[in-house]
Amino acid sequence: MAERIVLLPGDGIGPEVTEQARRVLVAAGRAVGLEFEFTTELIGGCSIDAHGTPLRDEVIAACKQSRAVLLGAVGGPKWDAMPVSVRPEKGLLGIRKALGLFANLRPAAVFPALVNASALRPEIVDGVDMLVVRELTGGIYFGEPRGREGAKGARRAFNTMVYDEHEVARITRVAFEQARIRRRHVTHVHKANVLDTSQLWVEVVDEIAKEYPDVELAHQLVDSCAMLMVQQPKKFDVIVTENLFGDILSDEAAMITGSLGMLPSASLATGGFGLFEPVHGSAPDIAGKDIANPLAAIQSVAMLLETAFTESGGAKAAAAVRKAVTAVLDAGHRTGDLLLPGEKRATVGCKQMGDLVLGALERGKS
Repeated sequence: MAERIVLLPGDGIGPEVTEQARRVLVAAGRAVGLEFEFTTELIGGCSIDAHGTPLRDEVIAACKQSRAVLLGAVGGPKWDAMPVSVRPEKGLLGIRKALGLFANLRPAAVFPALVNASALRPEIVDGVDMLVVRELTGGIYFGEPRGREGAKGARRAFNTMVYDEHEVARITRVAFEQARIRRRHVTHVHKANVLDTSQLWVEVVDEIAKEYPDVELAHQLVDSCAMLMVQQPKKFDVIVTENLFGDILSDEAAMITGSLGMLPSASLATGGFGLFEPVHGSAPDIAGKDIANPLAAIQSVAMLLETAFTESGGAKAAAAVRKAVTAVLDAGHRTGDLLLPGEKRATVGCKQMGDLVLGALERGKS
């Protein structure tokens, strides 16, 4: 029986990179006996243009009836002048909340072939392999009350950061479970010297840590963590933190690797259901030119396979995808975003990069 996957290509380069990811998903799945049935839906700016809203109830319903969701990107200057309450990004926040996607996993690993692409010195980034586990449905992005008031000259705006014990405990367990299959170290990032919410986080994280005596725990203030991530990034294994801090730190971790175009992510609900997406934006300036880097979307497929199809050969298929990406990079193939400053090397386009990964997948079977 074919497994149902919802595609949300979104805006800008989203449709281009999602198509290459879809092709790789089909090939990698077939190698382990998995077949997929795809449904394509609109989210973000394209949904606003077609339906007047960034996210329709029908899309949420389709996602709930699927095994997993693969998303491209949303947003762009075309919709920037719209009220914040109805902009494309509201579609992302809405679908996370509607699907209960509380855990955002953002791996940041440096491929050996790209160690010189980072803004940091090679000896600092060589071997970096960290995972940011970000709480995704609580905190200041969703807290109430929120709003603006007052006339010009006396304007005031306010947001509320709120967390309860259940929210902290469930994301902490995700982080410790991930650490158990990695290097068994968790760093909890907080601002407990200032924030009451962070003080609750420290208490609950310490309590959950007792359930995992085989995993080492450290607490780190968010400001010093930001410094250490560029000074000693190899010291981090799994980082767990609240929504706002995770949003910022995961992008910092991404840039350590050299390109946002290389990094995948997974947003998970209880029970393993997830939405998988590249961390880069919609890049409307290069949309439709076949020059986007699809490797982050393709690696998101690897996360989809190992998470949604654990019992059906998904881990084996995911490993094959990552091996194929590594082989393509080791062979010297690059999209434009992966070139070093001043480097003169022929580049490949979005579809050609997809072709190369598919070819490496096929060769890997022999």
